[in-house]
Parts: sequence; structure tokens; C-alpha cells
Amino acid sequence: MNSISNDALRETGSSHQVECRSGVVVSVSRPSSDTGLAILKAGGNAVDAAIATAFALAVTYPLAGNLGGGGFMLVHPAPGGGEPVAFDYRETAPAAAWPSMYIKEESQFTHRAVATPGTVRGLELAHRRFGGLPWPMLLEPAIALARDGFIVDSAVAGSANDTLAAAPDHAELQRVYGKPGGGKWQAGDRMILPDLSRTLQTLADHGPDAFYTGSIGERIVTEIAGGGGLITVGDLAAYQAIERKPLATRYRGLHDVFVPPLASAGGVCLIEELNILEAFDLKDSERWSARTLHIMAEVMRRAQRDRAIHLGDPAFVAIPDWLTSPNYCRELADSIDLKRATRSETLAGGFSVSRESRSTTHFGVIDRNGMAVANTYTLERRWGSRVVVKGMGFLLNNNMRAFNLFPGETDTRGSLGTEPNTIAPGKRPISSMAPTIVSREGRVVLVTGSTGSRAIPNTILNILVSLLDYGMSVEAAVRSPRFSQEWFPDHIRMESPEVMPETVSALKRMGHAVTAPSPLPFQGDAHTIWMAGDGTRVGVADRRISGSAAGY
Repeated sequence: MNSISNDALRETGSSHQVECRSGVVVSVSRPSSDTGLAILKAGGNAVDAAIATAFALAVTYPLAGNLGGGGFMLVHPAPGGGEPVAFDYRETAPAAAWPSMYIKEESQFTHRAVATPGTVRGLELAHRRFGGLPWPMLLEPAIALARDGFIVDSAVAGSANDTLAAAPDHAELQRVYGKPGGGKWQAGDRMILPDLSRTLQTLADHGPDAFYTGSIGERIVTEIAGGGGLITVGDLAAYQAIERKPLATRYRGLHDVFVPPLASAGGVCLIEELNILEAFDLKDSERWSARTLHIMAEVMRRAQRDRAIHLGDPAFVAIPDWLTSPNYCRELADSIDLKRATRSETLAGGFSVSRESRSTTHFGVIDRNGMAVANTYTLERRWGSRVVVKGMGFLLNNNMRAFNLFPGETDTRGSLGTEPNTIAPGKRPISSMAPTIVSREGRVVLVTGSTGSRAIPNTILNILVSLLDYGMSVEAAVRSPRFSQEWFPDHIRMESPEVMPETVSALKRMGHAVTAPSPLPFQGDAHTIWMAGDGTRVGVADRRISGSAAGY
């Protein structure tokens, strides 16, 4: 069997930005980006590298990298290799779940918050469809990182300390992720995860079935039952990742933008936003002018409203086929007053509105042949449910909290109770995750995506507008301030509003409320790759959390 040597891992280099001619991996974690690059250099394609990177992130970025969560992968084959493909491995509600199973006082960090995980099945499906290297080889680097340890950066150290302090009753979390000998984690410490290494070795030796119908699955069910959760042997055995046709639009007649379809509500939002923007010539004003930001905010507001009212798991909900149609998006564009903000409550439609994280991670890959992968996956909240499967070393999600938990209760603070995303057995909660690939004349030019809950499609829209409408460099597009309007709460959240006081004042005169992002002081984590016309790959890691771009 082929293998990745420790020397190969040590030889890879990474930084916040790379320019190269062959392969690039961008992610939040340096050892994980280096892992993906080592796979590319060993002859793997972009999907092989993405799978290896995903498993490595489950070790090195426990805030969101995972075995016990779910997400979406978008694959654009190399030129001439066929059409893009989306893999939906979003978690599902257990068979025993019901719409009103939660009360408002209930903690989100419990076994009852865990949905049936999809990550391992999703990576398996992508490997079966596109993988070139043997499955065990793709887990070897992650096994080594967990067994031998990795150097903790400041983002992981700080998050680990905060989470451990907030979860003193989660004994297995404390045992597995607490600093040996006590005290707080510091950047530069080495974290070793022997239980997780053994679990990954089991996945390498026995394949993904070990997670769903084998020894790992048995331990998951035991853990869930012991904490009063709902997942059973039957839920794990029944779980399936789904291959889907991506959603797409041609933006400004030049660029084809691909995103996953539902259960990726973020993908639907982004396509709707781009189609509404087609009605406006943004270059009539500067990138950071009040006019440009006003138009974009109004576009975001309308797409987010449609997300709340119409979107749910397509296996359970009839989705209007006109949501992203040119005619409907033109109607929405015509409803935008260029001089005045729309009040979000006026868009509520037929239901009443009462007046009352870094948990996701995105990475991207382009290989030497031009195959590209955009992948976003999550544990839902930071460190998920904080439940670590005893003796297995990995965290479980709390993704049941991504459903609309209190049917009929939608308020101006942002809580949603709309019916399409209420809990049902076997249902996938919608997600704002929207890994995105842009091509021109069949050749990939951009791979991007982000973290940030409902702000995810709006973060990606900021980047696309900067690149495709204003011709900014990819580095400037990733570094630039971002903003988001999410219908409710009815305000624009803007990074660093103090750097553009005149624009903010003009937006307020137009009727917008403008605030800084909260609770984090930044929006998203959008690791991005740009393919220049001469074939040069430019990988830019977002510095808002950490970030690493590795290439050769």
C-alpha cells in the first residue's frame, strides 16, 4: 500500500498566501493544509486531498473539524472531466425526534442535541466517486497527527481553554482535551489524542462501515443512550450521504457559479442574491460607497427572507421552483428603493413576527489538473455538543439545534419558527453552508466558502462582488471588511465600521441600522483560491481566525 512519509509532511510549506503552478490547499489549520498538500504531491487528486484534509482537521481543529458532524462538498472536475457534483452529508434527525421536543430552558450541549452524523459517509461517497488513492492512505496523516501530536496555535488554545472552563461537567471532554498536568493550553503546546488516533486507525482498517454499523457505531449508541439522547443503531445504519446536482447561475454573462442545493439553504440564498444583483450596475459607484452597500444589503435582506419562509429539506418540503428564477429575482430587484432601506417586517408575508461562531470550517483544494473541491462542514456550535464518545476521542455535533425549534415563533431578534425547517424524523436541517466554485468557459477560476451561520452566503457575496464586479485581487477580496443583512435582526452587521464613517453615516440616513459583528468581532473565515489566466494558483488563507495556504 502507498503511504505518506513523515518526511513528505515536513517538506511541505505553508503561509497565509501562496502562488504556485501545481496544487494548492487552503484551510484554517497549518498541519491540515500541509496534509492535503502532501497527498497532492504523492499523486492524489483534489478529492483525495480534501478527504485527507477533512480527517486532519478532525484532529487539529476540534472546534469544527469532525467525524461526528456533517456538511457539503462541491467538486468541479478538471476540464473535460464532466459536470460539477455536490455531496450532501448533512446530519439527520433521529427516528424518535419530534417537532416540539425542546423547551427554551434546555441546554444545547447535551446528548439530546446530537443529530445522526454524516461526515464519514460523505467523505466515503466522494472517495468512491472521484478518489484515486487508497482510502487507508488518506487517513494516515490524521492518524499520525493524533498519535504523535500537533502544535496548538493560539486560536485552538484559546477556544479549548474557554470551552473546558464552560463545560466542567463534561467529564470525557475534560479527560480528552484537558491539558495534561493541568493548566491552560498555550500556543506552541503539543496536543496528543491517542483515543482519536485509534478510532481513525479503525476507520482506515475497516472502512466507513465501522462508524455506522461496526465497533465505532456501537460506542456512539452507548454514549447517546447513557446521556438520554435519541440516536439508535437503526439511525446510524440508515444514514446515507446524497450525491446531488449543484445549483448554478451565470453571473454577468461571464462566470458560472456553482453551489450545493438544499439542504444547503446558503447555496440557494447566494444564487438568489447574484440573480437579483444582475439588475444593477454596481460599477456605477465605488466598492465601499453607500449606494453599493445599500443595494447589496437589500439583496441580502430579500434572499434571507425567502430562506426563512420557503426552505427546508427537499425530501420533506415542496420548494418553489421560481425562487432563483430570473423573473422572480427581477421582481425583487424592482422592489428595492435605491434611496431608502426596506423595513424587514414589511417583507414578513403571511405570518406574524413578534417583537421579542466559529463552529464551522471551510477549506478548498485545486490540483495540478484543475480539479477543484470546496468543502464546508460543521459541528453546529463551537465544539458541537461537547459530548466526546467515551474511549473514541471525537466530538459529536449538536445539530438538532439547527432546526427551527419552536414552531410558529419568529421574532425580530433573528429566531425563526417557520414550518419548512421544523424537526421531523430523518429530516436534514437546512444549512447556511455554501461551498462555492466559479468557472469561466469550463475552467475553474475561484474556490471559496466560509463559516458564519446565516452570514455565510453574504460573506461569499462580498468576495464575489469584490472579485467579479470590481476586479480586486483575491488577497484584497479576502482581507477587505465584510457586512451582512440577515432579514432579522433588522440591521447591517459590518466589520470595522469605523474605517468608513462617511459610508456608515450615509447608510444610517437611508434608514439602515449599522452595528459591529457580535459576539465575534469579525465575519466568517473564507479561505479562497484564485486561478489566474496563465494557470497560476493563488491560495489566500483568511487570517480572521488562523489560516494556512499550502502549495507547490
